[in-house]
Amino acid sequence: MKPDGASLIGFGSSGPGGASFQAFDPVRGVNFEPSFSSATNEDAGRAAQLAAAAAPGWARLPGAARSQFLHAIATNLEAKTADLVARAMLETGLAEARLKGEVARTCGQLRLYGQAAERGDWRDVRIETAQPERQPLPKPDHRSMLRPLGPVVVFGSSNFPFAYSVAGGDTASAFAAGCPVIVKAHPAHPGTSELVGRLILHAVRDCGLPEGTFSLLFDAGFAVGQALVKHPLVKAVGFTGSLGGGRALVDLAAARPEPIPVYAEMGSINPVFILPGALAERAAGIVEGLHASATVGVGQFCTNPGLIVLQRSAAAEQFMMSLTAKLAATPEAAMLTAGICGKFRTGVEARARTAGVKPVGASLLATDRTAQSRASSLPQTGAAPVWFETTALEFLGNPALSQEIFGPSSLVVWCKDGPEMLEVARHLEGNLTATLQAGAAEAQTQGALIDVLAAKAGRVILNGYPTGLEVSPAIVHSGPYPATSDGGRSTSVGTRALTRWARLVCYQGFADELLPPELQNANPVGALRLVDGEWTRAAVA
Repeated sequence: MKPDGASLIGFGSSGPGGASFQAFDPVRGVNFEPSFSSATNEDAGRAAQLAAAAAPGWARLPGAARSQFLHAIATNLEAKTADLVARAMLETGLAEARLKGEVARTCGQLRLYGQAAERGDWRDVRIETAQPERQPLPKPDHRSMLRPLGPVVVFGSSNFPFAYSVAGGDTASAFAAGCPVIVKAHPAHPGTSELVGRLILHAVRDCGLPEGTFSLLFDAGFAVGQALVKHPLVKAVGFTGSLGGGRALVDLAAARPEPIPVYAEMGSINPVFILPGALAERAAGIVEGLHASATVGVGQFCTNPGLIVLQRSAAAEQFMMSLTAKLAATPEAAMLTAGICGKFRTGVEARARTAGVKPVGASLLATDRTAQSRASSLPQTGAAPVWFETTALEFLGNPALSQEIFGPSSLVVWCKDGPEMLEVARHLEGNLTATLQAGAAEAQTQGALIDVLAAKAGRVILNGYPTGLEVSPAIVHSGPYPATSDGGRSTSVGTRALTRWARLVCYQGFADELLPPELQNANPVGALRLVDGEWTRAAVA
């Protein structure tokens, strides 16, 4: 498989469009073939029209058929894993093992969402049967469930070329919910995106689905993404990226004559609170686990621990000395793009100049680290861990210290006691995760802190680490703003993700044969339903 650089619009390809660009190898620091042609506004409109034409059929498609389609995509990805990984290694600099694992995770996610589509329980089917004899007024028959919104636009992410990109979670959950999908490919890995997109189109054809089921558009800038969000036929948007990018899309969607939801995963510093009892019991293990979590993928995970909160003590000082030694020995590695690396360097330089903040350890001076990377074999993309420390008083008084630095940098906040740790927790903005490291008996006394962390994050972790996200029906990957644009009321990972791409519809007084299958008396699809106050899969008498 080799990409040719054209957008995929339904079953066709785009012609010569806007500005062209090439993929960039972050390890070698060079561009390579082919050239990718930016789509035009006309291409975006054509993709939206095809998706809108396909949407009614998609909405009526049985869950079993959607499941078959999602399984077909997974099978196609597995069959071409070697080709996909080879291309992704060139475009991202990520290791072969990491990328193979990500393909496997993507396939598992596709199949899990397919199973959810087939079961249909996510639709929250509810039936209240009529009571015509009720006094003083008859009670009508009410039947409601979630129905798909229509065409969805998904923006591929930079840091996960498979799991959060063309066939990633947003695309898979939207397909499972019954929505056609238009993907705006991320320019950091365009060849990988095109190869995955072609495999999705193979599944569309093999499953006999309409042409507008899927499209993939390239763009070197922002024009195509903006055109898609503003298009009146588009009904929802999924995004994974920066706070600035997410807010721009939210504001754009809100300014439309018909505002639409934007489910944006944006910024998160994923605080880790380490209590004295945890250090007393397993300090060495926490050094290993925290170092691995903070440096995996050169710190380019959305769940990277960016804030470490400790009570100052001799044991805590020794803990930080051990952790600092591991960080200092961590070699420089290539970040995903020169642009991401440039923002990382700018962020650490600004933090190094911040009053009340200093680098952690003499060997981790921020200015030295930055100078080293510029003089290294990776002048455009090289980065090594750069950590800082400050006091709780300084942190509470400076909102800039709560801002994410995307990459291998974390801020250690020293507290004098437990109440000050609790005050730091209360000061936090919304996050995807919050972690508590506590001793065996210590966690039992931390109810107040746990409650605060649950109010600040979508996933609260006890004695674990934020990176390593298991895809499951119970997982939550969201959080209050600025972690996500919808305040954490939904999730981008797990089977609850399907509900983002649907809206509630109630049918009142309908004859049985006019109802969707999920609402019919016989329940031909076997959905779990709330019938007159009781959950059941049985038919309505």
